[in-house]
Amino acid sequence: MAETRHICICADDFGMGAGINAAVIDLAGQGKLSATSAMVRRGAWLAGARALRCIAPAQLDVGLHLDLTPPARPDGPEPGLAGLLARTYTRTASVPALRADIRDQFTRFEDAMGRGPAFVDGHRHVHQFPVVRELVLEEIAQRYPTAPPWVRGTAPGWRHGPGRWKAALVHALGGPGMEALAAQRGIPMSRRLLGVYDFSGDACGYAQRVADWLAACRNGDVLMCHPAAGTHAGDPHGAARLREYSVLHALVLPPPGRDGGIALSPLSRLLQREAQASPNDARPVA
Repeated sequence: MAETRHICICADDFGMGAGINAAVIDLAGQGKLSATSAMVRRGAWLAGARALRCIAPAQLDVGLHLDLTPPARPDGPEPGLAGLLARTYTRTASVPALRADIRDQFTRFEDAMGRGPAFVDGHRHVHQFPVVRELVLEEIAQRYPTAPPWVRGTAPGWRHGPGRWKAALVHALGGPGMEALAAQRGIPMSRRLLGVYDFSGDACGYAQRVADWLAACRNGDVLMCHPAAGTHAGDPHGAARLREYSVLHALVLPPPGRDGGIALSPLSRLLQREAQASPNDARPVA
């Protein structure tokens, strides 16, 4: 008999715009998501946080989407990653400035939600860059020494099609380093990351991608998505977000049962269950 696979479908970029917030709240209410990660310095965050507080933590993991490349002005274009990559890989980035930035984002999350994040990841995966990953894990260890949030890994979960190259690149930009450092600190991480693609194609193409990712998923994987119910100025992926929302709105998962299936679960609950089953394993879902 095939076993039920417990996975996390996570909507990124909550707080970036009202359309993104609306899609996330709607999909979470339908049980189509089990996590969302929040950008606490974007204009729609505080209004969105009020809605998120109405959703039980047992239903939806709400995490911090670390944002180190914000636009210079509201609704302006986001700067490229080249500068941050260069500074972190050459270790010329200002550690005090990065530490203060990271600490401020954790504090903003706690102030708005009344609790710490269930997990931490990064906008454009910046949480795994050198220097950044050390500071993120240091902050987690200091703030939450007994019950740290999980950190999203980037190990590729899909090795076919054109998206495989982007998935491999994302992981190469710091995934192994983050995994090793998290293991040293005993901070849990998710397993593989699905949902990486170039935002191209139509709704049928995205629906096929989702079907492929779900067919390949394993227990503890994260399927990342970026849905929105409306667009906002300065977002280069607005059309793709609308397509994702339409596909996810219509998504029907294979039900759990004797013949296998998929169950959405906040990954924090899955980690807790596995930690209880393996009390000597500091990172049960590494």
